[in-house]
Amino acid sequence: MPSLTFVIPPHRPEIAAAEPALLRDPAVMPAKLANPVVAIGNFDGLHLGHKHVIAQAKALARRIGRPLAVLTFDPHPRAFFQPDQLRFRLTSPVAQATLAGHLGVDALIVLSFDTALAGLSADAFIKDVLLARLGVSGVVAGANFHFGAKRSGSPSTLIEAGKAHGFAVEIVEQVAEGASPVSSTRIREALAAGDIAAANAMLGHDWFVSGPVIHGQKLGRTLGFPTANLALEPGCGLKHGIYAVRVDHAGTTHGGVASFGRRPTVDNGPPLLEVVLFDFSGDLYGQVITVALVAFLRPELKFDSLEALVAQMQRDAAQAREILVQAKN
Repeated sequence: MPSLTFVIPPHRPEIAAAEPALLRDPAVMPAKLANPVVAIGNFDGLHLGHKHVIAQAKALARRIGRPLAVLTFDPHPRAFFQPDQLRFRLTSPVAQATLAGHLGVDALIVLSFDTALAGLSADAFIKDVLLARLGVSGVVAGANFHFGAKRSGSPSTLIEAGKAHGFAVEIVEQVAEGASPVSSTRIREALAAGDIAAANAMLGHDWFVSGPVIHGQKLGRTLGFPTANLALEPGCGLKHGIYAVRVDHAGTTHGGVASFGRRPTVDNGPPLLEVVLFDFSGDLYGQVITVALVAFLRPELKFDSLEALVAQMQRDAAQAREILVQAKN
């Protein structure tokens, strides 16, 4: 599969910023990024809690005049320890880098979570990774962050190491949305339930996917609804159904309506995201688009005929247009 290019979710930019450096398993930091302040965590989704950690790291970096980096892991440690279980990943490292850039991050450091890294003790992780390889000036982490073999390292471990080795450490309390702390797990559960409003509120941006447009059966074209199709990751747990969306292509944003599911009226095939762009004509095959979810309209349904399906698609498109106009105001 071609590499994916991610852009900031349409209509919800935070700040204009340059793309940060994406560093995979650096042995040492580049000179212009030497001795960074590092926000450390898994950061899947880069939700409000993650943004709060990064904001505090940014403030520390500015106070001491050092670059700001985000340190994360790929694959997610749970995916490494449970390889047979498909995991609903909210953001890829490339998507994380793009989102991080809009938060003023200078670099995204991605460490391969493998047997060697998983086997490091908390003390070895601090000495070998944070100090020897990254040369950190400061570390900022969430209050529930654990690291090292068997999760033996805790925020208090970081604090003591900072005192011993002379780097700043700040620990950030969890951020709540509603009655519970924001978490990637809660966001996955909201997306699986089709509760886009709750997921986007916890993220602080519209949840989005991005990738190259692939060929489908071209049935939508014959029905008067030509679609741009994306194959999402096998672990994607998004609820099958119809969504109002915004689509970014080559820096231009279009409203749209999208279906994610197996097309039970047509072929009941593998899950596919099929997007109808409003007020657009052109060939998108092979080109990268970003689809941001704005609202859930209805579950995926099986219709008795293609005529009934087309009639419902027309109603879906009209409803999506109304929602997108309201969301813009």
